[in-house]
Amino acid sequence: MTTATARARTAAAAAGLVGVLALTACSGGGSKDGSSSGPSATPTAGGSATGAVTGASDSLQGSWITTSKGKIVALVVTGKKAGLFATGGSVCSGTAGTETGMQMIHLTCTDGSKDRVTGMIGSVSKNGMKVTWSGRLGEETYTKADGGKLPSGLPSAPANP
Repeated sequence: MTTATARARTAAAAAGLVGVLALTACSGGGSKDGSSSGPSATPTAGGSATGAVTGASDSLQGSWITTSKGKIVALVVTGKKAGLFATGGSVCSGTAGTETGMQMIHLTCTDGSKDRVTGMIGSVSKNGMKVTWSGRLGEETYTKADGGKLPSGLPSAPANP
């Protein structure tokens, strides 16, 4: 497979994923606390989708995209609800918002994955967000996907030999 073909497949998969996210997004309001970054502590393992969050700031709202291990990962925050979708089938849902002064995400995945159970927002801006996940993934950097469109500069998937 050529590099161009691999890039085309990655772009098609990402476009489809963003389209699905746009169709499944729920409406809801977030708080207007204006915070743009949280403490730099590492989240602890064992979180759940029933975390006691009080609401996600406006800066967290929307669709966020990253790539991890050759897969496209989309994180959607609407109000206090969060959903995560990864190519290959991972689907997770839960909450996002402020918890004891920190911006947190708590997810439960249908496939039993524990990679993205509890995440702490390290920083967030209009274009990017850093989430530190408990467990082996550590920090991931997400890019904002506005209006159902893919952000520019996404890396392409490696070509299959």
